[in-house]
Amino acid sequence: MGPSIAVCDLTGKVLPTMQRYFVTPEQITDNRVVLTGDDAHHVSRVMRMEAGDAIIVSDGRARVAQATIRSLSPGKVEAEVAEWLPFSGEPVWTVTVAQSLPKGDKMEIVIQKGTEIGAASFLPFQSQRMIVQYDEKKEAKRLDRWGKIAKEAAEQAHRSRIPAIEPVASWRELAARIPDYDLALFCYEKEGGGHGLRDAIAARAEGWGDEERTILLIVGPEGGFTEREAEEAEEAGAVIVGLGKRILRTETAAMVGLACLMYESGEMGGV
Repeated sequence: MGPSIAVCDLTGKVLPTMQRYFVTPEQITDNRVVLTGDDAHHVSRVMRMEAGDAIIVSDGRARVAQATIRSLSPGKVEAEVAEWLPFSGEPVWTVTVAQSLPKGDKMEIVIQKGTEIGAASFLPFQSQRMIVQYDEKKEAKRLDRWGKIAKEAAEQAHRSRIPAIEPVASWRELAARIPDYDLALFCYEKEGGGHGLRDAIAARAEGWGDEERTILLIVGPEGGFTEREAEEAEEAGAVIVGLGKRILRTETAAMVGLACLMYESGEMGGV
């Protein structure tokens, strides 16, 4: 269920606002789009759209289109592709936010705001000092909810792709994946203002230019990381960094680190 966005024609005139929706590749063909479920309900009942109204749809992979509604009901909306649009809104650096499970609804905040900022995926994991009691039986339900939050945030932020939400990993599983990334940053409060995130990015990213790169941003729980976890992360190839002289909440640390990465990649240099 997407937000309204303003679209201009070639003369710069603002056209009627359009809703953005994500669909599966099977729901969008060369000239036809089919919305079902919650999205169809949102179009017909919440937005009260009619035949002839326009929407924006994305398959989350490579195709984005402006489409005109031809028929609609609470359970199904059919639209015709009017124009293919650029696949935009995605950062050149592919950043995965690895977040140790926080308590309450903080993971939802990390996913929502992280999606808006530009995260490509989220990897929740277990660490020694996390406060929340992990319940594997609830994981499927929780992943489904997190996925919906990412979808709605991606629509709001005009993303062309929905960030992936990976299953909860153990600390060992996360550490084993560190070498798979071009750069892994381990946010550690004991670093203070010593080894800063900006210097770490500059040292490793020099010469990257506009090339696509994969980055893993590792953030600890409310209780922080243990010294042993920091050592194991470094041994696996992660760069230990601090996020300044102030101690940040776990959900704040994730957003600060991600925003810094977007800035250093040039994402925030202009529109």
